[in-house]
Amino acid sequence: MNRLMRLSLLEVLVLLMARVPAWAAELPMSTPEAEGMSAEKLAKVGEVMNGFVKDKKIAGGIVLIARNGKVVFQEAYGQRDLDRKLPVERDTIFRIYSMSKAITSAAALTLVEEGKLDLDAPVSKYLPEFAETKVFDGDNARPAKSPITVRDLFRHTSGITYGGAVGSKTETLIELANVMDMQSDLATMSAKLGKIPFEFDPGTKWKYGASIDVLGFIVQKVSGKPLGVFIKERILDPLEMNDTGYFVPAEKQSRFAANYFSDGKGRLILRDDPAKSAYLHPPGLESGGGGMVGTASDYMRLLLMVANGGEWNGKRILSREMAEQMHTNQLPKGVDWIDFGEKRTGVGFGLGFSVTVEPSDKAPHNHKGEFGWGGAASTHYWVSPNDQLIVVTMEQRWPYSPETEETLKPVIYDAIVK
Repeated sequence: MNRLMRLSLLEVLVLLMARVPAWAAELPMSTPEAEGMSAEKLAKVGEVMNGFVKDKKIAGGIVLIARNGKVVFQEAYGQRDLDRKLPVERDTIFRIYSMSKAITSAAALTLVEEGKLDLDAPVSKYLPEFAETKVFDGDNARPAKSPITVRDLFRHTSGITYGGAVGSKTETLIELANVMDMQSDLATMSAKLGKIPFEFDPGTKWKYGASIDVLGFIVQKVSGKPLGVFIKERILDPLEMNDTGYFVPAEKQSRFAANYFSDGKGRLILRDDPAKSAYLHPPGLESGGGGMVGTASDYMRLLLMVANGGEWNGKRILSREMAEQMHTNQLPKGVDWIDFGEKRTGVGFGLGFSVTVEPSDKAPHNHKGEFGWGGAASTHYWVSPNDQLIVVTMEQRWPYSPETEETLKPVIYDAIVK
């Protein structure tokens, strides 16, 4: 007699569930056709990604697509570790760098909703080291015309930059002070920043920088808990983002991808060995702006929550209004469109994401209302509310390249048939 026929119904279900990969049970699944997309056109995603692997632009990557709140496409390409000949898999863990920002922003907004954090309060209300903010005016520093507010931190209008050996005086001083020393802590980082004159008066310009790291320290101070603990309690655990955090624990290290950069001659050079990486241990400084690792499916959970008005899988994380503020342009009147490498005409910034206010020749494939961001190792995501579309792409190509996003975006939008 066939063994399956001798088993009870419960035993058969247990056997079947054991063969279902974890990611399939974690996310709502559908087919492209059922959600108004063409499977034939989506096959071109594989052609693009396999071409990048063949040309040694990337070692490997993953593309995850959801429509109408359901995953319709998830494929992995190439290798996560060239030396060890390990493939990218659907549960591969990546360094997400600046994709950490939206997670930190969402966690901070839970405190705003509880009345414990005021968006329009000066940062000095929570961090006294910012009480006497100064700004560079030519070669000299003068008092800022207005204080940095918490909202300035969310939308990158604070005047706080990242460090750079070549750049503005603020960038140079941040670099010399080693502000983002991962072996230090958030209090040390904030104390260093509080002594450095900033690049412009708060609220007058947009510039990417360590603003969300400062916001992360405020979250830590207001909540009375380490930033990583608070984020885990408010965002990661409720959304079951079980592979996201500030380091890769021992039992998950076999899934951690290597990080590469190109020598420009068709060869990928190892930048960070996953077997020796600093990410294998908890950092001293939990960077709210760029310190996390995670999987594509974990990040999809965050985006599903935001796209669904702050609720996912029966769990309310944010109010609908607050979730929408994350992707509603918050830039003050008179502040130009964001500038990241070059001016992104028509693109503003909300309380967590960049947002396309109006498409332009600079970004012809962006759709109105589209929001997203990326990370330094060329991970990227975008959400188009009007198309009910969410896309997450993961790779480990340093420094940041927009090539995957720019190449895949027209392909994926073209696959929408109704």
